[in-house]
Amino acid sequence: MRSQNPMAQFQISKMVKYLIIINVVVWFLFQVIFEGYIKMPFTQYFALYPGKVLFEGAVWQLVTYSFLHSIQSIGHLLFNLLTLWFIGTELENRWGSRSFLIFYLVSAVGAGLIYILGVSSYHLIFGGTSALRTPVLGASGAIYGLMMAYGILFGDRMLHFMMLFPMKAKYFVMILGGIEFLSLVSGGVMGSEVAYLAHLGGLASGYLSLKAWNAYLQHEWRKKTKKRNRNLKLVVDNTEDSKKGPKYWN
Repeated sequence: MRSQNPMAQFQISKMVKYLIIINVVVWFLFQVIFEGYIKMPFTQYFALYPGKVLFEGAVWQLVTYSFLHSIQSIGHLLFNLLTLWFIGTELENRWGSRSFLIFYLVSAVGAGLIYILGVSSYHLIFGGTSALRTPVLGASGAIYGLMMAYGILFGDRMLHFMMLFPMKAKYFVMILGGIEFLSLVSGGVMGSEVAYLAHLGGLASGYLSLKAWNAYLQHEWRKKTKKRNRNLKLVVDNTEDSKKGPKYWN
């Protein structure tokens, strides 16, 4: 449902605002200042290195990588945060802040795990260790998870592909996924600076998370329904003093 307030499209929800602030602070303070000028190896410890996660137990990188962005290109940060603002606010308004944050983090972790699985398979098949030693950073995995959720929940909402061509959100997500898949196939796992596999991992983890969430809610609903039915009692009062006939209640 669209708001009648023309300023509603420029509103920003609470958790989305917090995530944007955290990403900007991490990028400017820790990456640009501390790492860029003071030479603190911040990215080395908090970006996603598949080899470190697999062999050194650096599991925190599955979360922290999503709060880091390239310091060579501010566009990397701006694109992710603008997308987070545009689609994340509506999702948070529908789900609530807590559920939105959980979905965001699960999508980020899921994208990281799928990326690690992909590069590990690449390493086992083709050999070499460059894929395991190359870091991945950025909120794109989580953002693509949000895009998938948006395409499912608001599939008929009109978006503009490449800022020019209007189309429904569900078709936008399909085209986006197709572009990412073709880019991965043509460029390979290590054929580009863009982690297409992590983007596809975000789409996949967003879809699986939404399906799992829906299955859980249905399970809880069925459980409550069965419990309510077990507590249903039929009481019949047919005593001679009753003048209103049988009485039924729960």
